[in-house]
Amino acid sequence: MRILILGTAHPYRGGLASYIERLATQFMAEGHETEIFTFSLQYPGFLFPGKTQYTDAPPPPGLKIRRVLNSVNPFNWIRTGRLIRKKEPDILIIKYWHPFMAPAFSMVARSAVKNGITRVICIFDNVIPHEKSIIDRFLTGLFVRTINGAIVMSTSVMYDLKTFKINFPVRFNPHPLFDNYGSPVPREEALGKLGLPADHSYLLFFGFIRAYKGLDILLEAFGDVRLRGKKVKLIIAGEFYEDDRPYRDIINKYGIDDEIILFDRFIREDEVASFFCAADLVVQPYRSATQSGVTQIAYHYEKPMLVTDVGGLSEIVSDGVSGYVVKPDPGYVADALADFFDNDRYTQFTEGVIKEKDKFTWDKLTGKVMEVYEESKKYITE
Repeated sequence: MRILILGTAHPYRGGLASYIERLATQFMAEGHETEIFTFSLQYPGFLFPGKTQYTDAPPPPGLKIRRVLNSVNPFNWIRTGRLIRKKEPDILIIKYWHPFMAPAFSMVARSAVKNGITRVICIFDNVIPHEKSIIDRFLTGLFVRTINGAIVMSTSVMYDLKTFKINFPVRFNPHPLFDNYGSPVPREEALGKLGLPADHSYLLFFGFIRAYKGLDILLEAFGDVRLRGKKVKLIIAGEFYEDDRPYRDIINKYGIDDEIILFDRFIREDEVASFFCAADLVVQPYRSATQSGVTQIAYHYEKPMLVTDVGGLSEIVSDGVSGYVVKPDPGYVADALADFFDNDRYTQFTEGVIKEKDKFTWDKLTGKVMEVYEESKKYITE
């Protein structure tokens, strides 16, 4: 089949790009003719909270990526839609994560299907974003009316999607493993690359930092007296997308600055293995979530996890098997951390992770896409 994926890809950085590139690789491995259309402009600079949207890494080998879509130029949306319509892909896959992209994606989708061949399938990260505004539902509704089918990666997103009037098939498929950051490396090698001593245990908080990710909850928990004297350090690896002062205030309040190792920057793809292979436990103390690529990196590197019982995280991590699922509260997080080290749960949970990870393969996702494609033909398009 001919498959075209529209969304973030090289030279843009981050989890969205990694997801789309890995998905394209899987489709190609299955024999499909696959191409990615990414952005000529994704966000205007003043709207992007980080230091840069771009990676300086080379393009992923073997993938056909074209920079086509300008997210803020309606004339470009028309041209992009016409271009896709003329290419006549069987499936146009759109990765949707924020209502800001809804106008552009909607116009492209409406135009693409006019060839009578292309079906538009959306993979939803979120239907309603973590940081909400009053216009979100209107914009998402505009986009939802233009697609022929959908994949959701958590039941919470499924619920959000069904609050709209939908006339297309939907399938649930959890976020697959992020296995495209390289093979695991020995712990000592990973620690050496990060310049960290091997006689400590390490917690890892990974990814860009915003309020909904709950780093303050983790810092409050890490200040618990039960963790003092255990030779445990907390690695924070990610760029602040907001003021870092409140987090530094918590560190100072508990006097734990010597136990915090801060990598306040975007983590390159070739560094990811070192951070995860150095960690004993990956912690995601989120206040809200749908799904997370961080859990799927942890599964790939066979690392136990602590997540909070929000969104779809509890659907990915099995409490007491591959880690902990707790309330997003410092007390509950601290209880789990104390249990992990007091009862030496690392081996037990690692064995659980190894058993669970087979649920999250990429061929399962492509299979669901094909199911939605076939079923979508039975539905009447508005």
